[in-house]
Parts: sequence; structure tokens; C-alpha cells
Amino acid sequence: MFTGIVQGVAPLVAIEDKANFRTHTVQLPAEMLANLELGASVANNGCCLTVTAIEGDRISFDLIKETLRLTNLGDLQVGNLVNVERAAKFNDEIGGHLMSGHIMCTAEIVKILTSENNRQVWFRIANEQNMKYILHKGFIGIDGISLTLGEVTRNRFCVHLIPETLERTTLGKKRLGDKVNIEIDPQTQAVVDTVERVLAHRDLAGPTVKTFGETTR
Repeated sequence: MFTGIVQGVAPLVAIEDKANFRTHTVQLPAEMLANLELGASVANNGCCLTVTAIEGDRISFDLIKETLRLTNLGDLQVGNLVNVERAAKFNDEIGGHLMSGHIMCTAEIVKILTSENNRQVWFRIANEQNMKYILHKGFIGIDGISLTLGEVTRNRFCVHLIPETLERTTLGKKRLGDKVNIEIDPQTQAVVDTVERVLAHRDLAGPTVKTFGETTR
């Protein structure tokens, strides 16, 4: 599990591509290396990845076909930066919201509005069916950053970014057309999916008919 509070930004220093498979290596910030072991979980742009090799501060991760399909990690090139976060520990402060590191889809940046000390960024989600989980003032994970949703329309949504977020993460360097990884708040997803199932079951059961004080279907 992760908190969505990005601990650092790491440059991608090596890529090895194979058929439907990629190993990428990042240079992890020194303060994130303590007690890091093979098999540990580290979020890269919000995607939970397993450490497969450690060579000093150069940390490698394997990306399988599904990861490459659902995330923006397969689009990265050597020199690009990724947001990184070590897995949360018990008793850690949860400054953002609980995140699994399981990316649902990507979204494209379609509008950036900048004013003094503020930036509003609008996104268009790749799979519009997932818009039902995106609610005004709800939580969302964007490239591993825990953010509060601003305005939401039928197929777009925005977030408001403070200077600290722009400085500490890759969002400050994003441009129009860039893709970001999206993780939906799991509690929101569970509520929406449960309500949909209940309503679908009720519709399949047919109308309620009352006869002699009893309720039948």
C-alpha cells in the first residue's frame, strides 16, 4: 500500500526491451535506499513495481505486458523522470489517501490554466466508462500523487495544484498531450459498483406487486 505522498523524483537511466516485456532502471534518491531489498515494492508513477535488481542507487523493475498496456511506463525514455514512493509501513503518517498502486487507466492532459501560485490541470480519461468513479471533491491518484478532484464534467476532470506539488513531483513539467497514470479511490469504486449491482438485480427481479398485504415479485 502507498499514501500518494511522493517521496522523490527519479531519472530513468536504463531500459531493456523484450517482446511484451521491459526492464527499466531508475536512479533512486539516496534517502530512499535505506533497507531496500529485492522483492520490495516501490511505486513508479503510481504503479506498484517489484524491485528485481539493486546496484548501488540504480534500482531495476520488470514491466509485464499488462503493465505496459495500462500505464504510461512503456512510453518512457531514458532521461525521463518518474515519481517514486516506497511502500507504506504500519504507523506511517497517511498524508494523502490509501492507494494500492494498481493503475486503472491513463488520462491525457488537455488543458493547463496557470495563475499566480496556482495551476489548474484538466484531464481526459482514456476509458470514459471510468468517469463514474470520478466525483467532485473525491480522491484520485495521478502518477502516484494523491489529489483532490476539482470540477468534473461528462468526460473530463481537473485538479488544482499548489507550488509544492509542482516542485516536488513531475506534474510541474507536464505539457499538453502528456499521459498520466490514474488510480481510482477504491472505496469510491466499491460503493459505485455495489449500487450498480443492487439496481441491476432489482431491475431483473421485476416490479413489486402487493397482494392481500404481502409483497411479491
